[in-house]
Amino acid sequence: MSKGQTKKTRETAGNKRKLTRAEKKQIVAVIRQAKGDGKAHTAQQTIPYLAMYPDGICKVAQRKYSKSIAFEDINYQLAQADDKTAIFENWCDFLNYFDASVNVQLSFINQGSQQEQAARAIHIPQQNDDFNSIRTEYSDMLKSQLAKGNNGLVKHKYITFSIEADNPAAARARLSRIETDVLNNFKVLGVSAHPLSGYERLKVLHGVFHPAGEPFSFSYDWLTPTGLTTKDFIAPSSFKFGEGRYFAMGKKTGAVSFLEILAPELNDRILADMLDLETGVIVNLHIKSIDQSEAIKTIKRKITDLDKMKIEEQKKAVRSGYDMDILPSDLATFGNEAKNLLQDLQSRNERMFLLTFLVVNMADTKRKLENDIFAAAGIAQKYNCALTRLDYQQEAGLMSSVPLGENLIPIQRGLTTSSTAIFIPFITQELFQTGAALYYGLNALSNNMILCDRKQLKNPNGLILGTPGSGKSFAAKREITNAFLITDDDIFICDPEAEYFALVKRLGGQVIRLSPTGKGMDGTPQYVNPMDMNLNYSEDDSPLALKSDFILSLCELVIGGKEGLQPVDKTVIDRAVRNVYRDYLADPVPEKMPILGDLYDELLKQPEPEAARIAAALELYVSGSLNVFNHRTNVELSNRLVCFDIKQLGKQLKKLGMLIVQDQIWNRVTINRAEKKSTRYYMDEFHLLLKEEQTAAYSVEIWKRFRKWGGKQAQSLQSCKWGLCMPS
Repeated sequence: MSKGQTKKTRETAGNKRKLTRAEKKQIVAVIRQAKGDGKAHTAQQTIPYLAMYPDGICKVAQRKYSKSIAFEDINYQLAQADDKTAIFENWCDFLNYFDASVNVQLSFINQGSQQEQAARAIHIPQQNDDFNSIRTEYSDMLKSQLAKGNNGLVKHKYITFSIEADNPAAARARLSRIETDVLNNFKVLGVSAHPLSGYERLKVLHGVFHPAGEPFSFSYDWLTPTGLTTKDFIAPSSFKFGEGRYFAMGKKTGAVSFLEILAPELNDRILADMLDLETGVIVNLHIKSIDQSEAIKTIKRKITDLDKMKIEEQKKAVRSGYDMDILPSDLATFGNEAKNLLQDLQSRNERMFLLTFLVVNMADTKRKLENDIFAAAGIAQKYNCALTRLDYQQEAGLMSSVPLGENLIPIQRGLTTSSTAIFIPFITQELFQTGAALYYGLNALSNNMILCDRKQLKNPNGLILGTPGSGKSFAAKREITNAFLITDDDIFICDPEAEYFALVKRLGGQVIRLSPTGKGMDGTPQYVNPMDMNLNYSEDDSPLALKSDFILSLCELVIGGKEGLQPVDKTVIDRAVRNVYRDYLADPVPEKMPILGDLYDELLKQPEPEAARIAAALELYVSGSLNVFNHRTNVELSNRLVCFDIKQLGKQLKKLGMLIVQDQIWNRVTINRAEKKSTRYYMDEFHLLLKEEQTAAYSVEIWKRFRKWGGKQAQSLQSCKWGLCMPS
């Protein structure tokens, strides 16, 4: 440094002056403003997380990270006792998986009235035909059923787990392992679940902060150009926590309460009843596991303290001159409970958990809010618990009730694994699909409407089970009407009791009456040829294999007997079938389609004595009095709604008629498959085809093929015994 610079520095130091008191205050104020007071001054600052990454990992605090998984409901409350016990034990194992380093939050969000969407799902649009009056009447019935439940209330279930880590990379690795284990545990329970991405988690938070159902619009690509954060897209217009017992969020008023567990024994219905409230409610369970060895040490210390107090009471009794076995009742009770708890932790598969149970109610007015809280408090009181308001902790309570994995409420209750698992998150599985979904009644537990599109299920086939007179036929008629009004599917009915005639005629359908005389509804002959076959009859190169199977089933019904067809009989029939269809397959024209009489003639040509026996059995149906099926088909199945009335066939021909009708409809299914059209088939008294082994095997084969070929069956049974007793 030069001499000039040194001199200048000394002059500057000499010119220093002391700051005035006002200047010092001004500097302190600037520093304080820069540091902040640690309080949230905006809605965004109130939301307790630092960053939400696109893969769904949330940085809650400086060293705390969380991940969320959405899971569906399963049928628990309506399950049998053994099934409920199995689900409960698996849920206990699920909770025991989490160690002391993992915080778990179960979130149940019931809010956002979607009544308009539910009404749109059941709406049947008018069309240019003669059935709009039926559509209107059916729609009115659906609306009345919709009003009985709360299908407009959206219910979601989430599990959020949080850990501590030094950086996002370390957190991501461990959270990924936990996520895989949690999904596997859900799979054991039979629960469908999927992890939430960052966008999905933000959408959930937006739904909590905007209970009126405002649309959520967000993309991670928008953050950099706009300079906004993820909180700016989910925060409500305002938060207000000035009142000690309420909070305001946007236009809603709400209150947060915690469940004070006073009951000596808990019931697994308490959470289910809380979630069944028709009002929007948010329930959160924060579960923190305690290290097993630490829990045992703590309980042993408590037992030692209780023993010390017991000894002091006994000494006091001796000094006072009364019986030393007379102890305060609380001391004896606490001592026994502590020893039982220690035994549970040491000898049973039990762990200790700290539980915080939070309930959030929101409404448009305080009066409505108080009514909702009163309803929730009544449920808590029913199970000997208390719902207590979080006075002057509404902000912490609300932020602990969003699925971020952060518990800001220090009110905790120690419970064992089985006591914690009593708050089981499963009630009943709802089924409310959209699109071409049909109405199937009301859920027996929740009273919600059941709407289902069987095309969306793994297997579209179904059974209608019930005792005589319980309404099986009515259920089938209701589904037929619904399918006719809202789908373009072809609908076929096998009617053994002539009870679908009025419905089919009102819907403009076709009724084919099969009778021993061959006369239809109008007196003209109506015949169905059991030998009918088209070249698409089977997906194999030759359709003969499946058709031969049908002929074998038909012959088994004709011959009867306990043992049915013998191996030689089947060989002879199969050979005759191949010979009969040879000309038709060479030149597939309708005139060359064989009839039952051709099979009879071919059997007589065979040298085996079994062939003559089979032909003799067929004679009654070829040239005898029951020859109704020995004619070429003369009815056109051109209508999309066709009913086969087989009541007049009588007992002798009824099963044969059902089998032949089933084969005729299979022919239609093969044609519709090429046209990419679905086919629905309704058969009453299906159990009649399950009594003979061959006909049962053929019916099961057709049942399986129906699904692959775009068909949907609904069979009526008076007893599921017939289906369960079948080996196939």
